[in-house]
Amino acid sequence: MSTACLHTRDLSVGYNRKTLIGGIELTLRRGEIMTLIGPNGAGKSTILKSLIRQLPLTGGAVYLDGRDMAALGERDVAQRLSVLMTAHLRPELMTCFDVAATGRYPYTGRLGILSKEDKEKTARSLELVHAADLADRDFTQISDGQRQRVLLARALNQEPEVLVLDEPTSFLDIRHKLELLAILKDMVRSRNLAVVMSLHELDLAQKISDWVVCVQGDSIARQGPPEDIFTADYIAGLYGASRGSYNALFGSLELEAVSGALEVFVIGGGGEGVPVYRRLQRQGIPFAAGVLGENDLDYPVARALAVETVAEQPFQPIGEEAFQRAASLMEHCQRVLCPLTRFGEMNEKNRRLQQLAQAAGKLERAGE
Repeated sequence: MSTACLHTRDLSVGYNRKTLIGGIELTLRRGEIMTLIGPNGAGKSTILKSLIRQLPLTGGAVYLDGRDMAALGERDVAQRLSVLMTAHLRPELMTCFDVAATGRYPYTGRLGILSKEDKEKTARSLELVHAADLADRDFTQISDGQRQRVLLARALNQEPEVLVLDEPTSFLDIRHKLELLAILKDMVRSRNLAVVMSLHELDLAQKISDWVVCVQGDSIARQGPPEDIFTADYIAGLYGASRGSYNALFGSLELEAVSGALEVFVIGGGGEGVPVYRRLQRQGIPFAAGVLGENDLDYPVARALAVETVAEQPFQPIGEEAFQRAASLMEHCQRVLCPLTRFGEMNEKNRRLQQLAQAAGKLERAGE
């Protein structure tokens, strides 16, 4: 394990000398992404702003390469740490190349004159974030996603050891979120960067992070690898979610099940039932689902959205008990939907359920 390039000791942060969060102990190593998660207003941005000296500490210390940041000069810090915050930058009469080039200023003289090497590094930084084609464009005339890439190029142009980002995917569409995080992950691997950032999107935080820090109330509630943090019960507690659920396996949120007397039975499996379950939930129709193996793709979504889910043990053919339970529930439903088009040995009894529903005149096409 590499040594820490940024760590805190008994750090306290807040505003106007009033501590909001105390006892913060963080250790960030090169080649790792640390992500802060937690409810709105929990203090994620406050912590990041304190790490970069935008806010004065109310206690403790931040160390960069083992040296207390309070004792380091601005240029010294800027050559080791770069920042990408959510505030919109609106420079006048600057091209994207000009904006990216400002990342070289910690290395230029007092007049800020770029050398040939500085310009070459700027061009290379734009290429790394797939923004070379934007170099001559007016920075104020490009999209939010393009701006984020240019600002990331500026941050990388500083050749930092540590990169700090506050909600870097805010205001971006799906394409640009994925592009930005993919570029970031590539840079962490290829340049051995250390990254600390905050994210609202739990699914992205779960997938990209090496270490997750949970900010709640006046302290760090928990920190660890994503496998230890992203469990359904813990995430629900962290965010105080009393309605709906969090699917830890897929990193997705599900709305709560519709209550009431059963109207529809869904014969699903293999992921085929998921869009049907969600459509019924949107329409406010109480439904039951089955028979599903507990290892089936449909199972966690059915458990979240169905009034009742008939399940079988993982990797086992559907047994008679589960079959009879599903058949009994079907009898009490007005309609039966079956998105399945194929049946195998493991779910042969689901074919029998389909046949029973058809004989009873209840079977409908799943898309109707």
